[in-house]
Amino acid sequence: MLKSKDGEFFISDGLRNRNTIEFLGIWEELHNPNFNYGEFAIIKSQAGLNSYKISVKEWSNKTNAIGIIAKTGRHDGTYAHKDIAFEFEMWISPKFKIYLIKEFERLKQEAQKELGWNAKRDLEKVNYRIHTDTIKNNLIPKELTSKQVNIVYAEEADVLNMALFDMIAKKWKKKNQNKKRKYKFQKNEKNR
Repeated sequence: MLKSKDGEFFISDGLRNRNTIEFLGIWEELHNPNFNYGEFAIIKSQAGLNSYKISVKEWSNKTNAIGIIAKTGRHDGTYAHKDIAFEFEMWISPKFKIYLIKEFERLKQEAQKELGWNAKRDLEKVNYRIHTDTIKNNLIPKELTSKQVNIVYAEEADVLNMALFDMIAKKWKKKNQNKKRKYKFQKNEKNR
């Protein structure tokens, strides 16, 4: 039994919910090669009915589940993988769910700041050779002049810039003038 702000909650109540059963099934599919899909299908078809109830012990015995189990004896209790524990907590407490979403968003923004603008730029550098070879071999007719070839390369580079930076090179250079200089300076410092 779990304690929540609004009172007591039994895990078996959560196991009556079809969405919970589907979540557990998907989790087991990803993590458990011995999961019993036949029994899972039977349980899933009954989940959500008013007359349906299953315990954690029944769930794990019937499906060979490893994500949530019930133990008896000296260290008795119900144990769940953290993914499943989070799912139950979000089901019990909408407030917890909001906090979890907000924390995820904060961590994503923090990671984006750490990677910064040059992560996209580094990705473009890695793909540059592949991209130019592909253009050369597939898009440039042999009868073009070198000036026309340069235009084809520039147009294709802008396609890549739009995909990565959501702007063409000219706009990117204008927007990131200071960053570009700083990046070149840092690069030169590393070479010394």
